[in-house]
Amino acid sequence: MAVCIAVIAKENYPLYIRSTPTENELKFHYMVHTSLDVVDEKISAMGKALVDQRELYLGLLYPTEDYKVYGYVTNSKVKFVMVVDSSNTALRDNEIRSMFRKLHNSYTDVMCNPFYNPGDRIQSSRAFDNMVTSMMIQVC
Repeated sequence: MAVCIAVIAKENYPLYIRSTPTENELKFHYMVHTSLDVVDEKISAMGKALVDQRELYLGLLYPTEDYKVYGYVTNSKVKFVMVVDSSNTALRDNEIRSMFRKLHNSYTDVMCNPFYNPGDRIQSSRAFDNMVTSMMIQVC
């Protein structure tokens, strides 16, 4: 089950972050922040090698005892980070990839809103928030 989903701007500040067990919220913020170093390493490695630039899914960034952290980067260098409970062994890589695609599509809808200022925190989008909530519940 996804326990934390974050959208990080190009300049590495959070646009949106949500975690389900609120008592561990600071821990998840820390995990998301530390995963940005791994994301930057993978992006720079992809830039050096002639890899297909359409592949936005970064895969498993790093595992811990209790959680696995996955990453995804858009063409505009906005990063999506998802923390998943390690006890959920039924969750496969293809399912994580499709969850990131859904998140990316919903983020694109937020960007297309004429009242949203790019770079601001995503606060007023109920559709985006509902989609993230459904992803966190759906995976259970």
